[in-house]
Amino acid sequence: MIHQLHTLLEGSYEEMVSIRRYLHQHPELSFHEVQTAAFIADYYEKLGIEHITNVGGNGVIATITGSKPGKTVALRADFDALPIQDEKEVPYKSTVPGVMHACGHDGHTAALLVLAKNLNELKDELEGRYLFIHQHAEEYAPGGAKPMIEAGCLDGVDVIFGTHLWATVPTGTVQYTYGPLMAAADRFEIIIQGQGGHGAQPHKTRDAIVAGSQLVTNLQQIVSRRLNPIDSAVITIGSFVADNAFNVIADKAKLIGTVRTFKEEIRSFISEEIERVVKGTCIAADCTYDYQYFQGYPPVIPHDAETEFLIGSTKSIKEVLVTEEIDPDMTGEDFSYYLQKVKGTFFFTGARPKNAQAYPHHHPLFDIDEKAMLIAAKILGTAAITYHNKEQSQLKANESLLR
Repeated sequence: MIHQLHTLLEGSYEEMVSIRRYLHQHPELSFHEVQTAAFIADYYEKLGIEHITNVGGNGVIATITGSKPGKTVALRADFDALPIQDEKEVPYKSTVPGVMHACGHDGHTAALLVLAKNLNELKDELEGRYLFIHQHAEEYAPGGAKPMIEAGCLDGVDVIFGTHLWATVPTGTVQYTYGPLMAAADRFEIIIQGQGGHGAQPHKTRDAIVAGSQLVTNLQQIVSRRLNPIDSAVITIGSFVADNAFNVIADKAKLIGTVRTFKEEIRSFISEEIERVVKGTCIAADCTYDYQYFQGYPPVIPHDAETEFLIGSTKSIKEVLVTEEIDPDMTGEDFSYYLQKVKGTFFFTGARPKNAQAYPHHHPLFDIDEKAMLIAAKILGTAAITYHNKEQSQLKANESLLR
């Protein structure tokens, strides 16, 4: 059956590309993916595949039930875009000003839709139940995974698999970890209140920009001097906004940043340390402050047994050339919430464009090698089908031990 699925997917590759390019041309931001959700639902409707909409917001879930009893396997793809202007000169360039798929979610969606179509053609031979979770709002916390889970998308699920197309990794490469794969992704905001005035009379002011500049530097000492070097963390200031007149000393400055960690105790420690540093810096500058810390997604921690199983299932896929264990990545993903509830794993599928420069995710020139979608679909489909065989083999091994 695995060979049949691979053959069907290969025959559907052009459809996969067509879907991805349509979605790339019509991106929608997190929590606003109404038309994208409708497109997904319409695809399943035309195939006669059972599905429900508005799950936890704009989420869509489709279900295929095999003719034989078995486990329930969930597969997930996200479908929101980013507030970035698409600068690629390609036929499928985004038609929405200031919005683009700069992270590969269009490819995730296309791969999962076509995989569902092909598995549906094999349902008379399938065991168990297959859930296709199309998740909205991955890019912006609180994200779509949590409300979809609260709405029951994981009810009865035994295992979940997911992947992220990774545009900086060669196509044909599959990357995984034992232990954390992606970091907790938090956000903080700091407002420094000084006393503005004339640029020629600094002695009559309390300069919020100078205080903020010192703060940017001081915050870096948390990781370099307060944290055990064995532990990993990132503190990044991504936005620094103040008055913009050349001859005015700013009355107020606003800094927004992110914190990335893997351990909960480090996460809490850094949150407290940021405020300590902000307080000290502002006292020295005779300014006041407001500080808010927002916890985002927890770290993505795949389950070891499911990771080992998935990597083993890639051996039947001819396009997979390399499987490699990697160091954890400091990017974040709300797939973490699924893995907190059920067994499963998450991995990267290499998607570096072959004849073009590879741009990082969230870049205006971001693109993928579309062949990676086929590889991702084959891996997810193979894992979903063979998971039942894994369970049967385990049961037989347990029975042998009892004899």
